[in-house]
Amino acid sequence: MNILFLCVANSARSQMAEGLARQLFPGLLVQSAGSRPSRVNAQAIEVLAELGIDISAHRSKSVEEIDQASVDVVITLCAEEVCPLFLGKAERLHWPIPDPASQVSDPTPEQLREPMRIARDEIRRRLEAFGAERGLL
Repeated sequence: MNILFLCVANSARSQMAEGLARQLFPGLLVQSAGSRPSRVNAQAIEVLAELGIDISAHRSKSVEEIDQASVDVVITLCAEEVCPLFLGKAERLHWPIPDPASQVSDPTPEQLREPMRIARDEIRRRLEAFGAERGLL
């Protein structure tokens, strides 16, 4: 099974989901992308490092870079914004996770860490349930 996580900027939620899924489901192809890629959020890198997961070498990617044939399951993580479309024939799941970067206006790095942890932990909980349901754990 090959999994693609999608959100808008491919900077936090989808990047954390990719890192967590790679740890939970070794051997699967796990990717992430966005409709308007930017850069990987430093606090997303930090809160995954707290769990021993290193995504510091990740980069934000456009959904257009993804080979549609290589994807079995697409999981969109957008909540309040419009999610990107994936035109492949993959199974689609939607996990609305609020954007941690939009939780506080003009946040400092310290103010952003807690919303990132909340998003990280919710993504991890959903991945564990997904893995148990699909026989991946």
